[in-house]
Amino acid sequence: MSPTFEASLDWARAQDAADPLRAFRDEFLIPPHEGRDSVYFCGNSLGLQPRAVREAINAELDYWGELAVEGHFKGRLPWMDYHEFVRDDLAAVVGAQPAEVVAMNTLGVNLHLMMVSFYRPTPERHAILIEAGAFPTDRYAVESQIRFHGFSPALSLIELHADEPNGTISMAAIERALAEHGSRIALVMLPGVQYRTGQALDLKAITELAHKYGCTVGFDLAHAVGNLPLQLHDTGADFAIWCSYKYLNSGPGAVGGAFVHERHARAHLPRFAGWWGHDKTTRFQMGPEFVPTAGADGWQLSNPPILALAPLRMSLQIFRRAGMHALREKSLKLTGYLEWLVQTQLADVLEVVTPTDPQRRGAQLSIRVTGGRARGRALFEYLMEHGIIGDWREPDVIRISPAPLYNRFADCLVFAETVREWSRG
Repeated sequence: MSPTFEASLDWARAQDAADPLRAFRDEFLIPPHEGRDSVYFCGNSLGLQPRAVREAINAELDYWGELAVEGHFKGRLPWMDYHEFVRDDLAAVVGAQPAEVVAMNTLGVNLHLMMVSFYRPTPERHAILIEAGAFPTDRYAVESQIRFHGFSPALSLIELHADEPNGTISMAAIERALAEHGSRIALVMLPGVQYRTGQALDLKAITELAHKYGCTVGFDLAHAVGNLPLQLHDTGADFAIWCSYKYLNSGPGAVGGAFVHERHARAHLPRFAGWWGHDKTTRFQMGPEFVPTAGADGWQLSNPPILALAPLRMSLQIFRRAGMHALREKSLKLTGYLEWLVQTQLADVLEVVTPTDPQRRGAQLSIRVTGGRARGRALFEYLMEHGIIGDWREPDVIRISPAPLYNRFADCLVFAETVREWSRG
């Protein structure tokens, strides 16, 4: 049965009062706007700062001041093992075994490191399949890897074009692409959630299909991690990469993450080796031969950046307490309410680009304004001036993402009322 929504402040406040996750909002710093909290819908681009982050960073600064180099071995959380202190919570968020995940580097760096190991082109099988209009990070990395191996993107880069209204991609389109090109595709590299449309792809179905054609499979989960209840291990994907500054609320330029399926834990794969990826038990023997740590840790290059990992550790603790199942349940209701408001109150002004099926999207709704780009840009700037923070993606999309950790039903109603005010102006 579809939920019953109302476009009234009393109804929205009642939902917020009954929300079992309502207390988590108080654990975040909400940007102010003219003496009140702004309405922040931009967690798909940069998540809000958890209040606990400052204390966590200061604690590490204190250890540095008091212990200096001994902080690697002493203190509450010795730095030598610091990346391990986020491992279990990170694995829980992405649905992986702890040994399959590692927090390291940033998304672009991790994508290149994974492709060094998992994009192994041959004269017969050298292509990479990505979605048309992929985020530039992915597009640039994929093209450069193709060229690095001596191939041409004109021949080796296959783009999967949208075949549904509003620019989304059906599973049938993926099936057709693999049926036509599968024998020459070395790597299928697709997003978990497409950044512009907000469409969530079926990772397990894609992996199973691509593997039947002999393709390696990787996913960019920048917009999926902390947004959807992923089950990465069960998908069977070979690898995945992500950033953690969006829904994971770990700060600008935060440490990213990578997943490597357990079947590759001890595989003799080519890789760009680094000292911190060496077997932990013999790392400090300083031997000349690289012996990788089993699992995702073996792809590390350098020791972990402590001051950058501290925010991730605090954020992941919030996710552990909230639980991805409960967060997804609230997210479905919040985004469903936002969609209902657009459809019933603003259909003459806004059009939703994101799939209407809740199972094919996360928190984000991508919205176009009727009348074209100029009107869309005007509305976006009006919203920002009134303390409603979303983001704009060319050519004409406003992205609004109610994050269940800190957004409220009342926020969605304020958005709708502000859009209506603008349309009447």
